[in-house]
Amino acid sequence: MTTRPRLLPSAALLVATLALSGCTPGQDPAERPSARASATDLADVSPALAAYDSEVVEQLWQNEELSPRDRSLVTFALLTATGSTAGLPAVAERALDDGVTPEELSETVTHLGFYSGWQNARDAAGVLAAVYADRDVEADALPEQDPDLLPLDVAVDDARAAQVEQDFGAIAPGVAENTTEVLFRDLWLRTSLEPRDRSLVTVVALVGSAQVEQIPFHLNRAMDNGLTQPEVSEVMNHLAFFAGWPRVFSALPVVRDTITARG
Repeated sequence: MTTRPRLLPSAALLVATLALSGCTPGQDPAERPSARASATDLADVSPALAAYDSEVVEQLWQNEELSPRDRSLVTFALLTATGSTAGLPAVAERALDDGVTPEELSETVTHLGFYSGWQNARDAAGVLAAVYADRDVEADALPEQDPDLLPLDVAVDDARAAQVEQDFGAIAPGVAENTTEVLFRDLWLRTSLEPRDRSLVTVVALVGSAQVEQIPFHLNRAMDNGLTQPEVSEVMNHLAFFAGWPRVFSALPVVRDTITARG
């Protein structure tokens, strides 16, 4: 029997990474190294960008095809996945105001440690720790280290694991084993993110890092768990601004073909 890995508690991870981020609890957000440029600063440097920011991007946030909560979660996931920590404090604050819980933000960081790299997750955790300190978020509001897991569809996962083993077991046995035991039989079964949201932030990370080959599996999984086609369309519209048009256009053929294949 494989022993489940013991993950560093979210609260401890957040506190431990404060030194890495250069933030201290209670520090004025405007004084943090990660603070975003103010609207005045933006106008002083690039008046045209400031106009697009206030007239186009702010309108984007009002589009009803995607809820404010989901839009904030998507943006937070993208900035975490791409290591864009300068914008994270404002986005994390907005996400909390829009109904994303501290538990969900922390679990997103944990999840993206695997899908976007450990250092990106650690950097995001440091930023998030300062936001939590400002809001007096307590440890009991964060994900459990070792929660009860969602039930595993053994037949489906056995088939997935067998395919991974067949394709890559000989060349990278450690990757094959950890994919099954750590990711799909532990991380993906944690309950601090709904299955729909866990797949959604994974798709966002894949689009943001131009890893389009993995999109069909995770987009199908997201839609199987309740993400709708109109929501997918608006996620891509949102990401065009925050990830950039080239990355979105690289992903769109894969997204289109995945949705078409679903019938």
